[in-house]
Amino acid sequence: ENIQALADCALVIEAIVENLQAKRDLFRLLESICSEQCILASNTSSLSITSIAAQLNHPQRVLGLHFFNPAPVMALVEIVSGLASDPALAECLYHTARAWGKKPVHTRSTPGFIVNRVARPFYAESLRLLQEGCADCPTLDALMRDAGGFAMGAFELTDLIGHDVNYAVTCSVFEAYYGDTRFLPSLIQKELVDAARLGRKSGQGFYSYAVGAERPQAATLISEQRVTACVVEGDLGIAAGLIARLHEQQIEIIQRDGRGLLRVGDAVLALSDGRMACQRARDEGLRNLILLDLACDYGTASRLAISYAAGIEPLALAQGVALLQQAGLQVSQLSDSPALAVLRTVAMLANEAADALLQGVASAADIDLAMRAGVNYPLGPLAWADAIGLGHILATLENLHASYGEERYRPSLLLRRRAAEGRTFHD
Repeated sequence: ENIQALADCALVIEAIVENLQAKRDLFRLLESICSEQCILASNTSSLSITSIAAQLNHPQRVLGLHFFNPAPVMALVEIVSGLASDPALAECLYHTARAWGKKPVHTRSTPGFIVNRVARPFYAESLRLLQEGCADCPTLDALMRDAGGFAMGAFELTDLIGHDVNYAVTCSVFEAYYGDTRFLPSLIQKELVDAARLGRKSGQGFYSYAVGAERPQAATLISEQRVTACVVEGDLGIAAGLIARLHEQQIEIIQRDGRGLLRVGDAVLALSDGRMACQRARDEGLRNLILLDLACDYGTASRLAISYAAGIEPLALAQGVALLQQAGLQVSQLSDSPALAVLRTVAMLANEAADALLQGVASAADIDLAMRAGVNYPLGPLAWADAIGLGHILATLENLHASYGEERYRPSLLLRRRAAEGRTFHD
């Protein structure tokens, strides 16, 4: 094609190979061809706009215009400003994208921009739970869909994206942040890449895509017990949606003062706060404790994860599972891991989003919009944390941090500050 034909364009969008030098060379050529009024935009998903523009005579007119695949379908566009980018041109691109029917967001040119940075824990926490033998792929995927409200679980999503692509992005963000363990790549995913098990495109990833292959099903606990009454002690917080479901099934609800516990028979059920069941049972003197995972909406979720400490009485376990079954929930057991699956993932997504907000990468509204429009999250991570309560998110992360002793789970300074002030992320 004749690149000289771009001479009269007001906007040129580059979408060549993700190679910094190749992009720099192309933008130098474009600068020599296009007028000084032309906006030069890159569709890069990971490279620095500042670096791409640094060697140009007019770096202020270079910005990122990052579309999400497939571009004709996906609404999100990240408007990325480098160090020299003209804010007026960023606004021009924002309104241009709006006129195209897109949902644009502003972001600074930092590694991963908004989506590819904030989304890392969605993959990382499921991969870690798998590595620790907490549950299998179909069970963890089902929990993220049926309890978390996500369109796909981490394993089916990475199979769809391609493990070579997803692993490379994780490595890129990890290296760009100088080895911050929050972005640590997974050895399990590396092994898939090394084995050329790249997912759907190779016919094998976490799942088989061979003709006639059957998708394994999530593990589900079954109880033959029947319960007619339960005791609610205090406020169940975000898990209060369970009570309405139990009412609908004519289960008698006995209300008492207390610390947010649900008792049925010999079992005690409580929403996870990030501690392992064995630790919380010891700390609070609770026998037969069953911990409940987070659900996006306890009133409509179809599946919920539980965990419990070794030594729980079989009858108590059966009674707890029966209560959840009678509320219309399928129940999946996870090993006694801190914060279970959905709560752990959402807390880490919110934590990463909080750090992006603290560091001025984007506004709270744009971060939440980016995650909903770019990767179809049911809620933006900051709004989700606000709904759960920042105190609960902070306690979950502090308990994860204490359990693992790793910097990976350190709470964001902004989360600590907002929780201490009694504010939300959207105040």
